[in-house]
Amino acid sequence: MEEFFQRAQVLIEAIPYIRKFYGKTFVIKYGGNAMINTEIKKAVILDIILLKYLGLNPVIVHGGGPEISDFLKKIGKKSAFHHGLRITDGETMEVVNMVLAGKINKELVALINQYGGKAVGLSGQDGHLLTAGKKDLNDQVDLGFVGEVEAICPDLLQLLMEKSYIPIVASVGVGSDGAIYNINADTVAGELAAALQAEKLIILTDTEGIYADPEDPSSLLSTINIEKARAMIGHGQIDGGMVPKVEACIHALQQGVSRTHIIDGRRFHTLLLEVLTDQGIGTMVVE
Repeated sequence: MEEFFQRAQVLIEAIPYIRKFYGKTFVIKYGGNAMINTEIKKAVILDIILLKYLGLNPVIVHGGGPEISDFLKKIGKKSAFHHGLRITDGETMEVVNMVLAGKINKELVALINQYGGKAVGLSGQDGHLLTAGKKDLNDQVDLGFVGEVEAICPDLLQLLMEKSYIPIVASVGVGSDGAIYNINADTVAGELAAALQAEKLIILTDTEGIYADPEDPSSLLSTINIEKARAMIGHGQIDGGMVPKVEACIHALQQGVSRTHIIDGRRFHTLLLEVLTDQGIGTMVVE
């Protein structure tokens, strides 16, 4: 019987958050181990569906680097990277578009629909959602069809949310010349959160959050402001794949998003813990 009382208490604790966030938009960057592990994937999908039924408006953005690399390997093509970005020639871009906008995107749509939600899969090519341009690092390496967001038209996302659908966005965009570009999914999530004036941007990753000392797991920062985050990037304390995640949070905050979070996608139901409980989880990046 005590167990049932505890469950009831959890629901009661969630009421202020449900009231506060009802009707608000949440952009969730989905990737890492949360996308690979079957059981965690199911838990994430169920969390997202529950948030939708509670009256929130989740928008999902995903990448799929590991699956792209696996497919390239199958066709005998070696993956090449520069400063953490995949060098993307024409053949590689065809694979990227197929894996992201085709395979992964539609698998996520099917899972949400299977477990009782209503999802629609999109990429930046749909409804002028993501207009992209070629990313230039100002060095001697040509990244090929690696892009950066130049403009966003969120009308289609807003229409879908009004009709109770959960939009799932693959991180590819289209240029004014019709070329398709591979865009970092963290960057896309930050841009979409800004364009939608989301209540929260939540990035699921393969660590607990941001550490003051990357070598010390006990140094997890529950909160970090923009100034300190930029200093840590400059000093190399935040590096590698964490940099675009933090930069996405900074951009979203500066464009009016209320809260941004980097949380552990390897654990079950971290989305619910972040959104609907007093304790929160991971690292919150604030202005």
